[in-house]
Amino acid sequence: MVPSGGVVARIIDEVYELCRADTSGTLADYIPELAAVQPDSFGICLATADGRVYGSGDLDTAFTIQSISKPFTYALALADRGPDEVSRHIDVEPSGEPFYEISLDPQTQRPRNPMINAGAIAAASLIKGTDAADRFARIRRSYSRFAGRELTMNEAVYASEARTGFRNRAIGLLLRGAGIVDIDPDEAVDTYFRQCSIDVTVRDLAVMAATLANNGMNPLTHERALTRPLVEQVLSVMTTCGMYNSAGEWVTTVGLPAKSGVGGGILAVLPGQIGIAVYSPRLDAHGSSVRGVKACRELSDRLGLHFLHVTRAAHTAIRAAYSVAEAPSRLRRDADEMAVLHEFGDHARIFELHGDLLFAGAESAVRAAEETPGELEALVLDLREVGDVSPVAIRMLNDLEAALAATGCRVALVDPDAKLGHLVSSLDPKDPRGRVFVDRDAATEWCEELILERHRPPGQECPAALTIDEHPALADLPDDERARLAKEFETRTIARGELIVARDSPRSGLFLILDGRVRFTFTDRDNRRHRLITLTPGLSFGETSMLADVPFANDVHAETMVRVAVLSPARFDALTAQAPEAKLALLQRLAATAYTQADAALRSVATHPSL
Repeated sequence: MVPSGGVVARIIDEVYELCRADTSGTLADYIPELAAVQPDSFGICLATADGRVYGSGDLDTAFTIQSISKPFTYALALADRGPDEVSRHIDVEPSGEPFYEISLDPQTQRPRNPMINAGAIAAASLIKGTDAADRFARIRRSYSRFAGRELTMNEAVYASEARTGFRNRAIGLLLRGAGIVDIDPDEAVDTYFRQCSIDVTVRDLAVMAATLANNGMNPLTHERALTRPLVEQVLSVMTTCGMYNSAGEWVTTVGLPAKSGVGGGILAVLPGQIGIAVYSPRLDAHGSSVRGVKACRELSDRLGLHFLHVTRAAHTAIRAAYSVAEAPSRLRRDADEMAVLHEFGDHARIFELHGDLLFAGAESAVRAAEETPGELEALVLDLREVGDVSPVAIRMLNDLEAALAATGCRVALVDPDAKLGHLVSSLDPKDPRGRVFVDRDAATEWCEELILERHRPPGQECPAALTIDEHPALADLPDDERARLAKEFETRTIARGELIVARDSPRSGLFLILDGRVRFTFTDRDNRRHRLITLTPGLSFGETSMLADVPFANDVHAETMVRVAVLSPARFDALTAQAPEAKLALLQRLAATAYTQADAALRSVATHPSL
């Protein structure tokens, strides 16, 4: 299905509108049937190497493939005879002559390449088959594998070509006289007329191009149409010879292997990424579609498609994608908040991108966001592992952000190096321009807060301050044990940002959090400080150090103003003799809480171990 909206579709629509106003050029009148087509028909189609199809204009209008058939028949000849045998009949050098020239290379006495008529007729003669009908049937089936559907021949166009194709018959006789064609030359020319008369749509051509881009595997049907080594040879010849006398200018300005046809079609390939097709029957002096050439040039320029643009990766994919329900932040929350995030966490998603972000990579990220099932309320794009970012990728991601904002979805970036050019981050969580974060964990917490704000049940509040008697470590104990233990704790208030316990500190006490947030941190290889975990009222820390007599592994800071109840090491040890039952009950409660915290932490780390 060709999508009618979305970021990529809008870019193609813009190019379509830009080129539609150009009505220069003339129809191919030397074939009568081609002179009778609708001159203003126009369609643009783009297919990715993984099977996504975008288009604008006359996508289902049928027209004959004409000379765009040449690389595909050449491909079948290579598969039938092998490159060495084919090279004894057809060279691979640019000709510098019109495609219909009645000539051979004066040195080799072979057609100069398979993209001109002499080389194409020679290629048609090399197709294996029991007779002429069988040879053409194999050609048609081969084209159909590339297109992903059964193609048929246009009888009227074939008859028109057969009535008027005197130059091509002369070429056939020349080839027979030079020993290049060893079958009846009229039969070889007739096969060529038939292959040029196969009907296609611009969508068919885009899929055929995408099959070449995908190393010969049709991205829609997953049927192999050509082997990888032969795809490389076909695309090489298309690069140097596919656009005839304008091949040099084409490679310089567009930079894609391509083939045009006098039927008005143009096919272009960016290996590993996309196939492009354009149909518009008004032709320039070289026999190529005027609008087609202009559209390909615009798409190459806007999407950064020139094949000599060297990058770290040809196709940037999403390295990982998950929801905040699957990978929560390292802020430990109470049971009520966790229940809300479990139910609605799929409404907020994180995409980790990597490699060089060119058109194909941006298209895959945008498409994944646009096709996310269900309701999307928050999206985070993590760009820290992205290298080069092309202008079209920036434009596409900005367009995506604007489109999602219009639906009520907020977008945030993890982009500390400002690769998308966002040099400031709004402090307003409702700002539709989104936020920019240094690490993914902070962005994930932002998503969680947005989901909680929208879906927290009426009357449910943020975690409230506790008294020591209300802390879960003591709350369920018998009254006498709770009262006995509460007297052993000392209450402290700590200012925001203050260091509570330094890394490598010895046993410092058992800390019960009554109010505020406590943050455990670590420093990465770039000397940036990151959160390991944030604890909230009702949680505790220091148990491991107290029980195992080991130093603290991380710095512990007050993320907000904090009030804690502290059981000193001396009092903790004294409880063994003075109140062993109360101490055992306390440790059992702490163990249960620690298990819940560890389970949540493991879920977070297992999904995204690097922040």
